[in-house]
Order: sequence, then structure tokens, then C-alpha cells
Amino acid sequence: MRIAAIIVAAGRGIRAGGDIPKQYQDLRGQAVLARTVGAFLDHPRIDEVVVVANTGDAALYLKALGQLAPRVTRVSGADSRDGSVRAGLAAVAPGTEAVLIHDGARPLVAPDLIDRVLDALATHPGAAPALPVTDALWRGQDGAVTASQPREGLFRAQTPQGFHLGAIRAAHAAHPGGAADDVEVALAAGLDVAIVEGDETNLKITHPGDFARAARILKDQPMDIRTGNGFDVHRFGEGDHVMLCGVHVPHDHALMGHSDADVGMHALTDAIYGALAMGDIGQHFPPSDMQWKGAESHIFLRHAALLAAEHGFAITHCDVTLICERPKIGPHAAAMRAALAEIIGIDATRISVKATTSERLGFTGREEGIAALATATLVKS
Repeated sequence: MRIAAIIVAAGRGIRAGGDIPKQYQDLRGQAVLARTVGAFLDHPRIDEVVVVANTGDAALYLKALGQLAPRVTRVSGADSRDGSVRAGLAAVAPGTEAVLIHDGARPLVAPDLIDRVLDALATHPGAAPALPVTDALWRGQDGAVTASQPREGLFRAQTPQGFHLGAIRAAHAAHPGGAADDVEVALAAGLDVAIVEGDETNLKITHPGDFARAARILKDQPMDIRTGNGFDVHRFGEGDHVMLCGVHVPHDHALMGHSDADVGMHALTDAIYGALAMGDIGQHFPPSDMQWKGAESHIFLRHAALLAAEHGFAITHCDVTLICERPKIGPHAAAMRAALAEIIGIDATRISVKATTSERLGFTGREEGIAALATATLVKS
């Protein structure tokens, strides 16, 4: 079954406070929307993610999603939630059989909750997570209790709400609008919607205090911290410059290689692949494939950074050591840090580039080539 996730994120979120809509605000180092989108991109059963966003938020959207943006289909939202959902439903790829419709402001959705909704779609045209109401309920007016309300059979609705695509498209087409959620639309069309167990941590950020609550939940969750190492060597040949960490450095030799032979960038790329346990450059860009002949190495590094983001990891620190007698690296180190930071999409203060000699020992000491060591730290929280 081909499954698409539709993330509804076109609202303004005024009650949450802040200078920008809540979905673009920071939550422990990542935008709320980036956490939400990442949860679905990282799920093995989700084939496509469609984000419905406000057209006026393009800059905020791109900044929030960063390296995730190319993996997502973005469509323009409408003035109402119903209209935004219809726009998302229209945008899913041909062949899609089921959709999950999720609030962009629910960034803590867990993989097993997604699985429960999807499993229920095997026997129902619709399914949604919910939690039974356990507190006493009252009716009130003018600050006073006017009556009690039985809580039996009442649930607190959550998302993602899942449906067979054809059924929910038809339900929305027939609905007059104004529904609180997609289950209401489905019920109006006579669809059978199964209730699956919700999750207390799957909160919807609505008020300012919800950011603090979500941050506490994330703090209590174990962090996945990865460290990868990379090492690369390239020999000297004829030429008048070397490419090192994305910077053109004048020299009386050039580095030889299948690509542009940027030894520093190659080592860092392998460090990121290593932290992900996803091989090395040669596996992703085989030297036997002539399309990579003479390729600029930023292609490889950007691919590794994008792969990290797709799997929910933030690259928090990179350290590159270049080993050579010449050229002198110090005058170019700041430019190298800036170039790497732009490619990876992190601040230059999180990148170190330094150099050392080998005291005239070995091939680097004889100035036959340059070696590089790199370490990358990745964090998923």
C-alpha cells in the first residue's frame, strides 16, 4: 500500500504567542514543523510527505525545514483547514492508496502511533488516535458550574488521522466545510472510523506553555548521538592550485583524483556517512561511474548532510585536520570553515579546520600529497 502523509501547517497559531507562527518556532534546536515532518520522513511505511503551508511563509518554511525541504512536496494552504486538507489531498502522487492527515503543530508523534493508525486501515476506511477522557466534565456559564457532563464514551482526538484516499477525497468533496477535523468530515459521509490508542506525549502546541511541556518531554527522551571518522589521501600532480574544504588555494601542484580531489571535504563526507553507518563516498558515488569524473566535492558533502537530515539527525560539530607541509592552511582556514558551513547548513562556529605537518616524515613529509582526518558528530533527539 502506498501511503502519503499530509502535514497541515498553514495556520497562524496566534494563541501560542511569539513573533512568527508556532510551527516555525524553535523547539530544542529544531523548528516545530521540522520535527513533525522528520517524524514522517523517517518512518519506513511513509512513501511521501506533503506539507500544506501558507504562501506568505515561504522564507520561514525553507529556513525551518532546511535540508528536509527537497524531500517534501509543498502546496499552498487555504483560508480554512478544510480547504488546506483538500489541497493536500489533491497533491499526493498517483497510485497513493491511503493518507495520514496530521497537524503540523504535533511534533512529538511517535512511530508506533503511526503504525497503529496504519494497521487499523487494513480493516477500516478510516482510523484515528484518541485518549479516553478521565477527568470529570462540567458545563459552565459566567464563571460558574451549571451542570455535570458524563464522560463515558468521550475521547480526546489526536492526529494523524488515516483514511483510504478515495474515501476521504469524496467525503471532503461532499462536506460543506467548517469541520473541526477530518474524522468529522468522514463521519458526515458515513465512513467507519476506528479508534486506536493515542499517546499523551503527542500533544498539539496551542498555548505558550505547550512549548515548555514539549521541551520537557524531549529532554526526558534518550538522545541518539553518533560520531563518525573519515580519512582520505590524494597525491600531487601537475597544476597551479589545490581545492581544500571548498576553497581554491594557489600552489605549485594540484591534487589528483577521480573528482576534484578535495581531500578535506572527502574525509568529512566519509565521517558523516560513518556516523550514519551508511558506507563511504565510493558506495554512494562509485569511481567507476564516469558521471562523477571531475565532479566538485560539494556534491558529495551535501548529499551526506541531506542524508543525515532525512534520518532525523542534526550535524552539531565537524572537525577537519589537513596533514601537509605545504600549502599553508592557516590563511585560508576561515574561508574553509565558511564554505563547509554553507554546504552542510550549519553555523561556522560548529566547524573546525586546522592543519599539521608530519615533521618531514612519510609521503606528506616528502610533499607527495595531502592527507586529511575528519570527525563529525550527529544528534537525534
